[in-house]
Amino acid sequence: MLPSLVPLLSLTPVAVLAALEVDLDSPDSIRNAAKQVAEDLMAYYHGNEPGHVPGILPGPPPDGDYYWWQGGALWGTMIDYWRWTDDDTWNDLAYQAMLFQVGPDKDFMDPNWTASLGNDDQSFWGMSALVAAENRFQDPPEDQAQWLALAQAVWNEQASPDRNDDTCGGGLRWQIFATNRGYDYKNTIANGAFFNMGARLARYTGNDTCAQRATWTWNWLESVGYIDADYNIYDGGHVPMNCTDTNKQQYSYNAAVLLLGAAHMYNYTDGSQEWADRVSGLVGGIERVFFPNGTAYEPSCEGGICTTDMLSFKGYLHRWLAVTTQIAPFVADRIMGVLRTSTRAAVNQCTGGANGRQCGFHWTSGVYDGVTGAGQQMNVLGALSSLLIDASHAPVTNETGGTSQGDPNAGIGKTTRTEMAPVTGGDRAGAGILTTFFLGSAIVSLAWMIWD
Repeated sequence: MLPSLVPLLSLTPVAVLAALEVDLDSPDSIRNAAKQVAEDLMAYYHGNEPGHVPGILPGPPPDGDYYWWQGGALWGTMIDYWRWTDDDTWNDLAYQAMLFQVGPDKDFMDPNWTASLGNDDQSFWGMSALVAAENRFQDPPEDQAQWLALAQAVWNEQASPDRNDDTCGGGLRWQIFATNRGYDYKNTIANGAFFNMGARLARYTGNDTCAQRATWTWNWLESVGYIDADYNIYDGGHVPMNCTDTNKQQYSYNAAVLLLGAAHMYNYTDGSQEWADRVSGLVGGIERVFFPNGTAYEPSCEGGICTTDMLSFKGYLHRWLAVTTQIAPFVADRIMGVLRTSTRAAVNQCTGGANGRQCGFHWTSGVYDGVTGAGQQMNVLGALSSLLIDASHAPVTNETGGTSQGDPNAGIGKTTRTEMAPVTGGDRAGAGILTTFFLGSAIVSLAWMIWD
């Protein structure tokens, strides 16, 4: 087992900011700081106000900075925040927002978002529904979609041959619809999130089909080179190139989503050596690539240009690492050491905004970088609240107190291919009339040209 990048003995217990004082040895101090960060985060949400759409952050571009999927990520963050801090201030808002975005088929595929709907976008809402089920978040009324069934619907739709096609030997494309840019790209986040949900559904429900498909997905990611022998996690490749033109950009949420799924497979298989090795290997890769000097760092964009999406990755990294400590405890000490040093660096630079406590993105500098946003606040909220995970129960299952009702057939049979309506007699008659018209026009034009 590799040591943590920064020994625990090097830590100092108190991080002091201009407007945010945090004693990292005091759970109450952490809760108080997290509460303030949560307030600043939710100031970016307007979905509960007249004229705005419930559930989403302002957007998508050009109407605002945020795509639909980041709304799903926000509510998963807020449910974890509630679970780890016991602050239920935002629970009603999260409950209403998630149900509003369920969609007519109860699968987080509202037609309003078709123009930019990727498999990974849908998965972020599905994973947040799983967070709700695993943490016994308030269950919806019986006549509405249930958290577990929503996650099952997302997973079943993505497991179908309509999505998991046979190009490149299998795997999900980035985009769901062929008309969307990126449909010819198969990437790690789409397949990693599918793997993550399958592993968690296997643990929650005991459904071995989900576990088998999760294992197959992991093996496919290795076969196309998106997971290499040193646990570097690459972004993806293009279908026309048989997915061999590997984009070797590394993003923290790719590695973290795989780690949380691998931890669940370790737990589901009663601690198998195969999955233990994969969990340990991923932790080592994450330490090496994304925590230089013990602080979360996004190597593919820091020092250059980070998109709005990338500005939220560190929060998922912290949250999913923290949950891993409960599901695969053999890496807990190793993970919590680096999460603590990273959180200390994160809060040190939360000195911006009008209130003097908002957070930037470049944690390694220790200085606020002048740019605020929902992603930056989600990052620090995830970092602070995840330090309280030891006082929280592990994610529940059907056998350990879970209350969310599932539907193993949810989403089965739905297709995303464009279905053509049956041809009727009226259609044939109309086609005949149009054909006669255009043919007659062509003959008249030809005669005119000959005569001339």
